[in-house]
Amino acid sequence: MARIIEGKRRLIKMNADDVINIVRHYQEVTYGACCMEHKRELLEKADFFIPED
Repeated sequence: MARIIEGKRRLIKMNADDVINIVRHYQEVTYGACCMEHKRELLEKADFFIPED
């Protein structure tokens, strides 16, 4: 589970499972993209969520 750390800037502390899930979702969203511009377009439309503690 992710944990938000308040301070001058908000930080999100994540465990290994959270990072792996984000990478997996990124790979699913960008699969078949022909270039970085296409990946950016796909990622702008995608929602990424991290469960909070």
